[in-house]
Amino acid sequence: MFLHSLKLDNFRRYEKLEVEFNSGLNLLVGENDSGKTAIVDAIKYVLNTQSYEYFRPCLEDFYLESSKGESQRTTEFRIECTFKGFDKHEAKHFIEWLGTDNDKKYFLNVWISASRKNGRVFYDFKAGSDDEGSTIHGEARDLLRATYLKPLRDAESELTPKKGSRLSQILYNHDIFEDEENNRLLRIMSLTNKAIEKFFTTHKGKDLLEDINTYLDGFSLENNKLNSRFNVSDSSLKSVLEKLSLKLFNQPLSENNNHGLGSHNLLYIAAELLLLKKSTYQGLKLGLIEEIEAHLHPQTQIRLIEAIQKISDDSQIQFILTTHSTSLASKVKLKSIILCKGGNLYPMGKEYTMLREGDYLFLERFLDSTKSNLFFANGVILVEGDAENILLPSFAKKLGRDLSQHGVSIVNVGSTAFLRYSNIFLRKDDKKLNLDISLITDVDVKPSIHEDKQTKNKKDAEGGNIKDGEGKNIKVDMTPEEIEAKRIMTAQDIRNKFEAPVTTFVAPHWTLEYSIAKSCLSELFHQAVYICHKTKSKDYVYQEDEKVIFIEDAKVEFKMWKDELSDDEIAYNIYKKTMLDKQLSKAVVAQVFADLIIDADFDGVEADENLSYLVDAIKNVTGK
Repeated sequence: MFLHSLKLDNFRRYEKLEVEFNSGLNLLVGENDSGKTAIVDAIKYVLNTQSYEYFRPCLEDFYLESSKGESQRTTEFRIECTFKGFDKHEAKHFIEWLGTDNDKKYFLNVWISASRKNGRVFYDFKAGSDDEGSTIHGEARDLLRATYLKPLRDAESELTPKKGSRLSQILYNHDIFEDEENNRLLRIMSLTNKAIEKFFTTHKGKDLLEDINTYLDGFSLENNKLNSRFNVSDSSLKSVLEKLSLKLFNQPLSENNNHGLGSHNLLYIAAELLLLKKSTYQGLKLGLIEEIEAHLHPQTQIRLIEAIQKISDDSQIQFILTTHSTSLASKVKLKSIILCKGGNLYPMGKEYTMLREGDYLFLERFLDSTKSNLFFANGVILVEGDAENILLPSFAKKLGRDLSQHGVSIVNVGSTAFLRYSNIFLRKDDKKLNLDISLITDVDVKPSIHEDKQTKNKKDAEGGNIKDGEGKNIKVDMTPEEIEAKRIMTAQDIRNKFEAPVTTFVAPHWTLEYSIAKSCLSELFHQAVYICHKTKSKDYVYQEDEKVIFIEDAKVEFKMWKDELSDDEIAYNIYKKTMLDKQLSKAVVAQVFADLIIDADFDGVEADENLSYLVDAIKNVTGK
């Protein structure tokens, strides 16, 4: 069996929520305060944990709309877990509460209902296939415990000897310790105790123990004479297990045993998984792990999530994990991700998104840790190249809309595969994703002044294509008016490919660089291109005094162009004849230009029709 779905009514930040889980790995991703912990806590309230921690609802668990005062906090909440996938051995423990669905498969609803009155919180647990249900108790309730690892875990402390240690709880509940009376470990400990007692009664420790007992006799009353002896543990299994520790060492064995928090976190996770792999256990096999990446560097995070994915598949264990790690989000299968955003949860499986089967395969190949930051952002800008990726942060900051401050991520898809990425955000279900997404792309229609003339098929009077003697379509040059019409139509066609929450912003002319070269920032952009050309370096290396000279020379050249050429001809000289013909790196030019605009005058930028698409794209994700 596995946790199929969770329903929340008026619990913490969720007024109403329903989300389905995979039977295997589930990774809850999202920014801080997006509600990931509330999901885990809700599950814990219904299921309790293998460590028998005590959870009690409190006032803050009742939903309060952010815009309202404390007096408007709700007086009731309900959390319901639905379980499916029962085999006959599991089902027999829950017969009186089970229901059957349309496919005649068993399901089990378990819920907690809570209310508050006069500062006190009242709650009860029920289970059943209808809304009334009945109290669930005893063995059935105990079989619905989850293994839980809290986010701020002291892994080393939990695995050291002490009364009630987590390690002793894990071991005590394992299969090999079920027969407590005949357990070999108890016999080993009994022999150890006898050997220790012998050392302190017949060997060098004899005098030491006699001195202690002499003192103790002097402290005791006649009717309550006290004596002592040394041993390692009492005779109970629980006491023996509390004396055990679990230590790390390197393979092969070495003298260095100074391991940090990350390594102990891995050991702790490994120990907890023992409870989920019990061969005879017929209860719920669910692992809840918050911030699984705690204290781990990216390579170890990836190794860990790959191992957990394999454990989940091989042992049929369900995991619900939370993370802030882009490395983890990029490594798991997309169908395993559940995005927490804006008071809702968005599973990324194929039943929920508009992604096609091929899109999933594509994104699992190319959704790296850089691109996966889109799952943690307040807003997303999709771009098709390095130039936009480099330039936009500086451009936005000059507009007074710092992208980092607004929690906006730029995702460079590295090509024009926008549809594959944008479909992540399009839903088949009714949950509209509360996220602003700007898509910036080039129109890619060359201007009429380009020396490579654009052509079209020659038409006859009826509109058919005229062919030559070999049956090929005859081509004719397009007029400037036809090229302009093509540019407008192409831009509209691009916009029509996408739908909310994705908003498309298309360069008004040819490319990003050409549009900037036509704008009020044309002279500044020319300086960046001139510097890159003159340094003859792919890394844009120059001395500061050289930069001054290059800029002055660029100003002279630009002034000459301004006196003699049109804006289109100037833009063509900058972009086509210099950047493209001389094979300058677009990324390097963007880097130089981004540096130059830091101190530039941005008056007129927002009103410039050549730059408005960039301005509007930034405003779309930073608050209109």
